[in-house]
Order: sequence, then C-alpha cells, then structure tokens
Amino acid sequence: MERGRGQAAGQRSPIRRRVFERPGLTEDEIEEIREAFALFDTDGNGRIDPRELKAAMSSLGFESKNPTIYAMIADLDTHENANGIDFEHFLEAITDKLGNKESREGITRIFELFDDDRSSTVNIHNLRRVAKELGETMSADELREMLERAASNGEEITFEDFYFIMTKKTFA
Repeated sequence: MERGRGQAAGQRSPIRRRVFERPGLTEDEIEEIREAFALFDTDGNGRIDPRELKAAMSSLGFESKNPTIYAMIADLDTHENANGIDFEHFLEAITDKLGNKESREGITRIFELFDDDRSSTVNIHNLRRVAKELGETMSADELREMLERAASNGEEITFEDFYFIMTKKTFA
C-alpha cells in the first residue's frame, strides 16, 4: 500500500491558516478572538450562528447590561448571516464595535463597557462585575488594590486614569 509522499500513516497535510490583520490589533489579540470564535463554532465548520452566539454570551454572563455586546450580536443576526458568520466577518464586527483600542474613541468604548452605571468612573462594583463576566475570581482586597494603583484618587478610576493606563506601554 502506497502512502502520500512524505506522509506517515495517520498524518494529515499541514493546513495553512489564513492570516488576518486589523489596525490596532496585535497577532496575539487576533488569535484570542479566533479562540473565542472557535468556542462558539461547536461543529467546527468555520461558521457560527448568531442566535447561538447570543445564547452563549448570555450563558457566559454577558447580560443585557452590556449594550455593546448585544448591539454587535444584533448587527450580526441578519438574513444574510442565516447560514452563519465566518471568522473574518466576526473579527470585523468585533473591531467595528470596540474600535481601535489605541485611539481615544476606542478607549472610550472600552471604558463604557466597564462604566455600566454611567457614573463616568469605574468603581469597585464595576470591577467586580467585569471580573465576573471574564470568569476571574478576585477578592475585595485585590479589587481595592487595583483601584488604589489605577485611580488618581485611589477610589474610582476616571476616564483620564483609564486612558493613561490603556496607553501606557510598560507596567511596573
């Protein structure tokens, strides 16, 4: 029995991954988005159903308090996407909604995801909610320490504090 040239039994030929680039996103960030996409692509066909995405996001704790996420899903839940959303379309939707994380507008959008009570600051309650949504278990002491380090007043993070943190190139 003859095998394909250079391939041992049971080996597959390497699959070439399409390279995606987005301004303001690193390769690692795009890879993280690809991994999130793969979580929702349960049958591995390279497409996700917008209704399944909505259910999955709800099960992950992204409640209706997060209007940016729900607006993104609503934008994807169209007749054209009835057969599912491919990764390129998913990546485009995420980057369109969140914007360039290095632009002031992009950072404003991210800040608004934290500031769900629209107080124009990020407090311990906002941090606790975001940590929970991301599946992080953080003690009250850890959250207070984050605020003490990040907030100019030691208690609440203003947009200017947040912008400074997001644009800072190194962390001590």
